[in-house]
Amino acid sequence: MDDRRKDIRNRIAKRRKVNESPVGNGSWTEINNDESYGVDSFNGYSEKDHPLFRKEYFFFKILVSVCLFLIIAVMFKHPSARLEPARSFVTENMSKEFQFASISNWYENAFGKPIAFLPKEADKETVDTKEYAMPASGKITQTFETNGEGIILETSKGSKVEAVNEGVVIFAGEKEGIGKTVVIQHANQSESWYGQLKEIDVKLYEFVKKGNEVGQVTVSEDGSKGRFYLAIKENDAFVNPKKVIQFE
Repeated sequence: MDDRRKDIRNRIAKRRKVNESPVGNGSWTEINNDESYGVDSFNGYSEKDHPLFRKEYFFFKILVSVCLFLIIAVMFKHPSARLEPARSFVTENMSKEFQFASISNWYENAFGKPIAFLPKEADKETVDTKEYAMPASGKITQTFETNGEGIILETSKGSKVEAVNEGVVIFAGEKEGIGKTVVIQHANQSESWYGQLKEIDVKLYEFVKKGNEVGQVTVSEDGSKGRFYLAIKENDAFVNPKKVIQFE
């Protein structure tokens, strides 16, 4: 009996010592050595578990994802006409561009800082997203009515093309018909297209401010002037840039 009482007193003293000692000074080891106060009873979960991670939920999400993938694969492989509305729905939603600028603008307004994967702008200025600036000084040599998408401007040789509004670069490369092109997505979900560029000065998913250089104009056939292509897209349709930009 005396030995058992002594053992109980020793365990109580050990637990008191653990509670009074700071974390990291051997307290966790002492707890592990105490069979009656082991890891399984510490804070209600074992060492292998995490309070923010539930493996059953994780495996359930994986199972649902696999099932969804298989259902979509079978749906596109099966020739049944009844599945055509579902196929059209999936195709339409998968082909939509992710609204990087809109999400970034909402996140920053809600939480006060830009999304982590976007470049940090320490001195970002507040601009009116409804106004478009002049991308470069020049005159229109091909009107919107010619192709129903954009215009071509004639500028001085070596001119820089500037962003008409702040946003995120969602395309930077070659586009059929207009050559080297930059597409910027703005917070109001509109897009500005800058084509026929000699050089591209921005990178994909880069955040650009209103007035930042996006590229350099190409040289005209006689080598005396420059030119570039400009288009504005709103609500998935091209609009006449003259209606939203005040050209000189």
